[in-house]
This record gives sequence, structure tokens and C-alpha cells, in this order.
Amino acid sequence: MQAPSLLWLLLLVALGTELCPAAGAAGRRLRRRMQHRSPRAARMQPLINIPLINIDDSVMGVFDSLVGLGERESTYSVLPGKKGQCTANGMIMFDKAVWSPKPCVTCLCSKGEVICDTAMCHPLKCPQTIIPAGECCPVCSETASSLDSNTTSLDDISELSGDSPDPKDLDTTDVLPPARTQVEKDELFPTEVIEIRDKEGHKKGEKKRKRKGKKNRQRHKGRRRGKLPVPRRGAAGDVQYESDEDDGAFRIPSHFPIPVPPIEAPPLPSGCSTSDSTVSCINAKLTQIPPISDPDLTSLDLTGNSITTISDEAFNGIPNLEWIDLSKNNITSPGIGPKAFKILKKLKRLYLDGNMLVLIPSELPSTLEEIKINDNQLHAIDEDGLKDLKNLVTLELEGNKLSEANVSPLAFYPLKSLSYLRLGRNKFRIIPQGLPATLEELYLEHNQIEEVSEICFNHTRNINIIGLKHNKLEEHRIAPLAWINQENLESIDLSYNKLYHVPSYLPKSLLHLVLIGNQIERIPGYVFGHMRPGLEYLYLSFNKLTDDGIDSVSFFGAYHSLRELFLDHNELRAVPFGIDEMRKLRFLRLNNNKIRTVPPERICRTHSSHEDEHGHSEEENEDSHLEHVHLENNYINTRQLSPHSFSCIRSYCSVVLKPQKKTK
Repeated sequence: MQAPSLLWLLLLVALGTELCPAAGAAGRRLRRRMQHRSPRAARMQPLINIPLINIDDSVMGVFDSLVGLGERESTYSVLPGKKGQCTANGMIMFDKAVWSPKPCVTCLCSKGEVICDTAMCHPLKCPQTIIPAGECCPVCSETASSLDSNTTSLDDISELSGDSPDPKDLDTTDVLPPARTQVEKDELFPTEVIEIRDKEGHKKGEKKRKRKGKKNRQRHKGRRRGKLPVPRRGAAGDVQYESDEDDGAFRIPSHFPIPVPPIEAPPLPSGCSTSDSTVSCINAKLTQIPPISDPDLTSLDLTGNSITTISDEAFNGIPNLEWIDLSKNNITSPGIGPKAFKILKKLKRLYLDGNMLVLIPSELPSTLEEIKINDNQLHAIDEDGLKDLKNLVTLELEGNKLSEANVSPLAFYPLKSLSYLRLGRNKFRIIPQGLPATLEELYLEHNQIEEVSEICFNHTRNINIIGLKHNKLEEHRIAPLAWINQENLESIDLSYNKLYHVPSYLPKSLLHLVLIGNQIERIPGYVFGHMRPGLEYLYLSFNKLTDDGIDSVSFFGAYHSLRELFLDHNELRAVPFGIDEMRKLRFLRLNNNKIRTVPPERICRTHSSHEDEHGHSEEENEDSHLEHVHLENNYINTRQLSPHSFSCIRSYCSVVLKPQKKTK
């Protein structure tokens, strides 16, 4: 019966391999990336790498998502920053980042695409299955129970028993000694060759042990049913095991070691669970860090408890921790021992969000790569507050009471590897001084910043993204030399400030500019003309743009590069000039304005002429890249539109014209 089953199983495996070669290859690529991923990918990257644009609740209802490149949505929250990043459950992942959104699933960010691999499980043929803790695939319930105990191997049983053991007779209790070498076994149990016959009557020679097989099997059965032998010391000093049946007893020489039961660690509190090298006690009503002794433990999650203190000895039993999450507790700065974290020589990630800290803990391990102390009461960072953290890559200090008055200009000096800094929801009035030269991403949303001076970014030549939304910036308070010479600055978010014009002297390398929710009335001419390779994303939604504020040279310098242009929720009465020149434009939003008509060749340049190789003039239709045009909620009479207004768009379903407002 076993051979046909095995044959069917092999056929199924072969068929699955032929049907899913791509999936198998993707899985192998993911596993190779998991094994050889970089330290930056291993720490999950900064959880948010690009600024997301949050629109006020009052206007959320009028936002419509667009179908983007490769049928992906393109919305107001598009500010790609570094190319190739992915969005997963609200988190932004770097290219080649690897993460696990849920057990048994591994995902990879590959050039903007999220590729996930789910662990495959072999089919089982047993009445009951269970999934062991920390595993992805089910196993037969009998197999699981045997795996959880120290099972004696089949070879050991056969050496001690007189006959080949029946699988039903196997004893799973760890009362037998470790296996001996073959020489020792032969000395202890002499063998003889006995003669047996198979079904056809042929003779077979087989080595059998001179033991009372039947009685031994009965002994195994007895122990399996719970009749465990009781050890006692004999007169000769050897160990003798007794069972309920005297004739089933056997002696083990004294030189056999007696197994010592392992010392069990203290049980975890109720509400805690363990999986592999992780202990999780989320919302477990703990008032202190539980006493744990496990050198193999690498992750400890204590989110959402009532812990107030961290003693110097709190982590003595778990010195190899790499990740600790103590978010949403009641930890105070005086409650943290000065050497509480000093023993953790491998710690890489420390999360202390949502506590009551007024200072950054002292004596933090130099191995740390990521620190989060958001939503606390930090009111100062002196020059020694971040000392020795030369490996720190990510620092998040949002929602505190920090300002230029209480953050030392030398506070960030020790951070020789810092690339990601979040200081949103504090009280800064200017850009903090002394930013690290390695900084790539800076987020200062929801502060009170009024000025960007010439010296703010003098030493941050690698900076790539700056988020300054919800501040008090005016265009004349941005110094001409503040960032124009930055060579790597690709994304700036200035949404919800006090801008009346699109700022001049923008960085030469800028690709993404977000100006949503200001009071912008005008796009100055040639404001984008100095940019190389050119602006790709321009978001001007929810401003006060009029026809007089946009002229034929407003978009000069961006005609060859612009991919997305959002001008919705303004006061435009006509489609702006120059859109027909944007040959790479894919998304155009003009909805919720005061537009009454769309003249031919205002969006689509229908024909152009050129001379062929023989000097003859010929016309050709230049197809644009436009995929979606939004013109709803204007005053357009759709019946009066020219058939040439949208002739360059491949599909008319890509043009959204309804509903329209009634003409006043």
C-alpha cells in the first residue's frame, strides 16, 4: 500500500514543478535574498522612507484615485523619492528590502514591485494534524507529539530488544541510555545467525539478539501506556529498573549515563507567547519586564503594557537581544537604570514610542541601528545625548517638545551613519543645526518653521528627501542658496504652508515637488528651467491658481520630463497653455475648477509635419503618453466638445468628464 502512495506523491510533486516554474524560481530568488540581504534590508529599512501627503478630513471625500503606471494607482500620496521603492500596508520599503507581513509569507521589493513567497506545505495523509508553534506547515498529531519529546531512535530500540520492534511498541519515554558504539553493543549483546523463511520458503540469514523479545515488547508497551519503570540501586552498584512484571526487568551496567532532566526556565506570564527566538507579550497587563532566561532569544515585544521601570538587571538573562519593542507603556526617564541596556551587545532596534520619557536613555549600545522615541515628552538633547551611536541609521523623535533652543548643535555629531531622521510634531522654528553629513531623508512636518536659511544644508550633500509640510514657510523666507546646489535632492514636500508663488531657486536635481494646500496664485516663468534632468511630478492641488497665474513659459524646462501634473481644486477657467507640449505626461488633473471648454490642440497636438528622406513633407499623428485626464466638476458642456480635443488619448474611457456643475 505504501509504494502506490509514494508513486502518486512523486507524480504530484513533478506535476507541480512543471506547472509553476516561475513561482519556484521566485521563491528561490527570495530565499537567496533573505540569506544574502544587506544590513539595511535586514533591519527592515526605515519603516517610512518617503513623505506621505495627508489631506485634511474636510477634503478627503473629493479625492479620486487614478490608475497609474502598470495599472497601479496614482494618488496625492505619491512622492516616490528614491526610485524602486514599494508601498506595503502603509509602509514604504526600499528597493531590495525583504520583510514578512505575516507568518510564513516573505516579500521582496524589486524595482517598485512587491513579490511575495508563501511557504509550501507537503500534503499529509493522517486523520489529525496540528501546526507546531513557530512552524508554517501542519504535521500529523502523532508525529508532533514525538517531535516534542526526546524520542529514542529505532536503532537504539532494536539493539536492546530481542526482535525488530513493532512501531506500535516504540517507547517515547527518555529512559534508555545514549547509543553505544558497535563494538560495545556486540560485547554487551552476543549475536547469532538464525534461520528464517520468507513467503516463498527461501531461507534468510539474519542477526538476532539473544533476548526475550516478547517480554521486551510487553515492557515497551507497558511503559508507553504510562507504566514507567522505577530505578533503584542494586547490591552490585548497578542501576536496575523495575516494572510491574518482574520477568520483564533488565539490568543496565553502571557505566551507562543516567539522563538528567533539563532545568526548566520560569514560565512566561499569561498573555505572553513564544515563537522561535521571539517572546511576545502584547497587551498582557504587565507592570514589569518578565524574568526571562534564554540566551537564544533575539526579539522581545512588550507593546501596550503598564511597565514603568527598567532595572539594570532587566535583560541579564537575555543578553543576545537584537530587537526590543517597549512602545505604549508608562516608562519614565528616572525609571530606567543607567546600565539597563549596557549588557545588550547585539541590540540593533529599540522602540520606546508612547511612553513618558523626558530624556534619551543613557549608555545605549553602540550596535544600535534604529531608535524610535516618538510621542514622549523629550525636552532636550545635549551634546552627549546620542554619544557612541556611530552605527545608528534611523532616528525617530516625533511628537515631543524639541526645538532649536533645547537641541544642541552638536547633538547629531556622533551619528556617523545616520541617513533617516524624523523630527515632526515638535516645536522647531528653523531647520535644526548640525545635521549629519550622511543624512538622506529629513522629515520636519507639523512644526513652526518659518525660514530655510543658506547654511541649513551646507554639510548634507547626500540629502534626497525633505518633508516640510504643515509649517509657516513663505517663499521669500527660503534663501536663494538654501538648496539650489544640492545634487541629490529629488523630493520636497511644502504642502500646507503660506506660499503665494511657486518658490524660485529650487534644487537642480528636483524630481518631485508637492505644494498642495497653499495659497499659490502664480507659477513664475522659467521657474523650472534650470532643473536637470527635469521635474517629473508637480502637485498644485487646492491652491488659488487662475488663468493669469499660468503663462506659456510657466512650465518651461519641464515639457520634456513632466509625468504627473495635478492642478485640481483651483480657480482655472481654461486649460493652461503648454500641456500639449508635455510629451511624457501620463496623468493630468484639472477637475474642480471653472473650466468651460477644451479647445482642440490645448491638450492634444493632433498633427505635426516633417520631411522624409526624399524631402517630401508628410504629416503624422503624435501619440501622447496620457493615460488619464480628469475634468469632472467643471462647467463643460460635453455635447459641444470638439472630436479632436482628446484625439491623442488611446482610450476615451481614460477621460473623466462627469459629473459637471450647472452653468451659473
